[in-house]
Amino acid sequence: MKHQPLRIALFTGLYSPFLTGVSVAVHQRARWLLQQGHEVFLVHPEINNQYPKQVGNRPMSGLEELQCFPNFSSYAFPTQPLIFYKSLPQPLNHRHWSDTKLLEKFKPDIIVVEEAAQMRGLYSIFLQGYGRSVGVEYAKRTKTPIISVFHTDIVAYIRYYLGDIVFKLVSPFLPALIKQFSNTYNVNLFPSKELLRKYESLKCQRSEYVPYQGIDCDKFHPNNICYNPIPEDNRPTLLFVGRITAEKNVTQLLDAYPIIAAKIPDVHLVIIGSGPLDTEIRRRAKNFPSGVTFWGESHGQELLGWFARADVFVNPSVTENFCTTNMEALAQGTPVVAANAGGNPEQVLSGINGFVSEPNNPQDLAQKVITILENPDLKAKLSEQARPSILEFDWSACMEKFEEKLYQLVEIPQKSS
Repeated sequence: MKHQPLRIALFTGLYSPFLTGVSVAVHQRARWLLQQGHEVFLVHPEINNQYPKQVGNRPMSGLEELQCFPNFSSYAFPTQPLIFYKSLPQPLNHRHWSDTKLLEKFKPDIIVVEEAAQMRGLYSIFLQGYGRSVGVEYAKRTKTPIISVFHTDIVAYIRYYLGDIVFKLVSPFLPALIKQFSNTYNVNLFPSKELLRKYESLKCQRSEYVPYQGIDCDKFHPNNICYNPIPEDNRPTLLFVGRITAEKNVTQLLDAYPIIAAKIPDVHLVIIGSGPLDTEIRRRAKNFPSGVTFWGESHGQELLGWFARADVFVNPSVTENFCTTNMEALAQGTPVVAANAGGNPEQVLSGINGFVSEPNNPQDLAQKVITILENPDLKAKLSEQARPSILEFDWSACMEKFEEKLYQLVEIPQKSS
């Protein structure tokens, strides 16, 4: 039996042209829902002159692609840059705009809040942010189901950005804060079983695993490659793609590189992305002028080309929920070496499509990379098995599960509070 289309209000703390895995995922989700005939009201951060110029000039899919759907509408809420990361937005306080008024006008069947913690201000412990749970006031009054979609290990991010000393001071209060925050939603969805376990131990309420986070496996396909960023360079290539931030552990790649180069002298490490640690990474890369390339941001066919030509994709981050770039690399047949933390081991299966390494251990990461590069038969086996291992996370399959969850919530009578 075919369900009737839903009216879906989708709030997000991150969206194009802000470059994060969350932005890409939200866009893909909104587009898929529109293609199924649902009506989507996307509430997203504005871009203004407080952000670096490069932010607004990124060739990313965004509003223009969605505006061709007659069942799409949107609102850009006022923002200012996150204190600790000037390229990421934080919503201005609810005195400046009203989520409740927006919802009263749209009258949704269900409310989806992506990266709800950022919207509220948990990224910066309420120093910035909206200051209250988005959509909840309207949801309670109208008995409209509302869900929170987790993308980020917020607790880990707080630790990286505030430091260990401050984190030790606030950590005793985190379970109570997470319990109160999560209890305001009908359900809190996690795409990673490991992150679900972590947050349940921190008193996260009404939490559930749904594999809603995927990639476009048709786009990230070896057959689609028509561009090589460095065609005259035949060295074995290690690739990292992501934000250049503390929590991504990018500096550990530069700790691991000389260990790898001692065994594989012509190895080439390419780091793609941008972020607060740009200056430090560029400075350290100069120690290996012929072996390490800090490329900056990459998009479109160029980025596809980097994934395709890489021999190994390396990801030292220990804060991943369900990493988009791990999946993009695997979909193109590139083996992955990633830290054994967060959602990484749910994507990277040791000896099948790559290896997981000991967290925060550049020596072990280096050894796993060396094992692959020194064994052509092993590398060929991992490459052959990489794409099949990730096909279950194609967007269409993931979004069908997500859509099913939306219908379940809409059809469950909401209890009066």
